[in-house]
Formats: sequence, structure tokens, C-alpha cells
Amino acid sequence: MFYAAQGGGVSTYLAAKANWLAQRSRVTHSIVAPARYNHADLHFVRVPSISIPGNASYRMPLSPAIAASVLRRLQPDLIEVGDPYQSAWAALRIKNETDIPVIAFYHSDLPQLAGQRFGTGAQALATRYLLHLYRQCDLVLAPSEIMVRRLQAMGLKRVSHQPLGVDTRVFSPRHRDPQLRAQLGLASDSRLLVYAGRFTREKKLPLLIQAVERLGRPYHLILIGGGGEQLPPSPHFTCLPFQAGSARLARLIASCDLLVHAGDSETFGLVVLEAMACGLPVLGVAAGGVRELVDADTGLLVPPDNVTLLAAGIDALFQRDLPALGVNARRKMVERYDWDIIVSQLMTRYAGLLASHQRAELEAGAAYATE
Repeated sequence: MFYAAQGGGVSTYLAAKANWLAQRSRVTHSIVAPARYNHADLHFVRVPSISIPGNASYRMPLSPAIAASVLRRLQPDLIEVGDPYQSAWAALRIKNETDIPVIAFYHSDLPQLAGQRFGTGAQALATRYLLHLYRQCDLVLAPSEIMVRRLQAMGLKRVSHQPLGVDTRVFSPRHRDPQLRAQLGLASDSRLLVYAGRFTREKKLPLLIQAVERLGRPYHLILIGGGGEQLPPSPHFTCLPFQAGSARLARLIASCDLLVHAGDSETFGLVVLEAMACGLPVLGVAAGGVRELVDADTGLLVPPDNVTLLAAGIDALFQRDLPALGVNARRKMVERYDWDIIVSQLMTRYAGLLASHQRAELEAGAAYATE
């Protein structure tokens, strides 16, 4: 359900995995999602769906039964589910019928989001729901160590850390465009801050805007994306629409000076990787998955929900050697987070799970034969 029409981390991850497999493997990788569009370059299977009120990015399958019928027709050897809703229950139906392994990827921290919007009772209910669902899966993958610990604290045992990655060839400093300031009508000495992603409540964009307004000139914020939250107009930021195509997004990010991210509930923070691969330092908050990506050699972390410290952190980074921080950030992405490295890790997890599953079937067959 998180396979959005307008980008997003899940869509990026699935496309990267599919393309990597198409180039290097005979494995057939199918994306089954309730989206309204098809991708000619991916093995994409659309599930009949309805729009979600208040969220134009995502759609909901009409029912788990319909999604299960699509999976049944594909006859997969392994299923990875990317959301804890109808898609997950459809996958578990197939698992119960055929006993194939099911992996869940914890892309969104449902209990925390429920707690932020509806209170502690909703958070407790969401936790019990996830525990019931994920205990039926063979493995749960989480993109950050903090999410691994959170899932383990719920009582889940089969949890592994699996970070996401970035295309370091597309997201690269070589795409920097020195004409961007002039194209946006900004002064040549503007200090360009950038955020890219959905404009939703958990991203804390009003907090970020307040920090930039407090700093004043020459700081200017570029907001790339869209979503449900309407932002008040201000001369201190420029909104740009969602960029179709990674190359266009890479050009914009690489042409700025610093990525700023005020959100404190990221399970990972894929845009942080994209900015660092473009050679940008990062100013983030010491919460969620972002705190595991940024260190003193690549940027700065400040406490969440504090406009004063957010503004001070931005200003402090501009007193440091930004180009050197950017070189460190780029090197870290190439050495640790390139998709070639990350998808290879993921394939090792798939192979290990399939091998252990097949071994268990053989042992069960042998035990049955000797009885």
C-alpha cells in the first residue's frame, strides 16, 4: 500500500531491487500493489483498489481476498510484504495454503504514528495488532537499529536490521547546477537549505520553516514534494513540486548546500542517503532512524521539537567546512549504502530464509517417512 504514485522511500526501494535483479539474476521479481498506474520497466501487477480519504499518495486494496488471488496466480517462492494491512493478510493467506516463507518489511512505525495522532490507547492497540500480525511471518526486517529494538520490545524475536540504499551514480555531486539560484530568482550568496519528501505532519515542516525564518537572510529553504499539509506562504522558502525521475531530484538536491530534516519519527530516512550521496552534509534531529545515518563527520544532530536549537544547528554547520563534510558524506554512501551493497545483503537474507525453510521441509518429510 506504500507504493505511491509520487515517489516515496518504499517505491524507490522496490524499483531499485527490481532493477538490480533484472540486471544480475534470473529471479523473477513482481511488485503487487494497489496503484493506479503501471511501470513498463518493472514486473508490476496492479491490485483493484480505492483511494484513502485524506491521503492522495496511497490506495487500499479492495480486499485481502482479491490481493491473495493475484499472489496465488503468480505462484511465488517467497513473499515480502511492505505494509501491515490488507497486503500482509493476503500474503499470510498464501503462506497458510502453500507454506511458503513470508518476510515483512517494517517501513512505517505504525504504533508511534497512531500514538501521535490518537493517543496512548491507540498506540497500545496498534502494538498488539502488529505483534499478532508479525508473529505469523517468518522474518521481519527493519531499516534501522532503533526500529529493531522497538520491534523486539514488543515481543518479536525474528527481527533483523536491513538498511535501505541509494543509487550513488544518480545521486552525485556531479549533478550540481550552479545556475539554480538564478533560476529561482535568489541572490547568488543565498545559503540553500533543502528538504525533499511528503508534506505531512510527522515531517515537522512548520518547525523547520520557523527555524529558517528566525535565521533570516541569506538562508533560504527549498521544499521539494507535496502532500496533505498546507504550508503558510513565506519569502524564506520556495516550494517545488514532486520531481518525477531521480535525475531531476538529484540535480536539485546536489545544487543546494545542506539537507535539513526536522522529522523525528523516520524509520530510516532515505532522503538523507540521497543528499549525502550528492555530497551534502545533513542537519537532522537525534531521533528515529536519521540519528543512525548522521555523525560528526557528515553533519549535525540536534534535539527534536526545538526551533531555537534547529536554527542554531543550521548556523553552526555553516561555520564549519561544508565541502569537507560533504566529501565525507559522499564517501560513506559509496562505501556502505550503494544499492549494489544493500540489495546483495537482502538477497543473502532471502537465500538463507529459503534454505532454512527447505531444510525444515526435508526434515519434516524424513520424520514422517520414519514413523
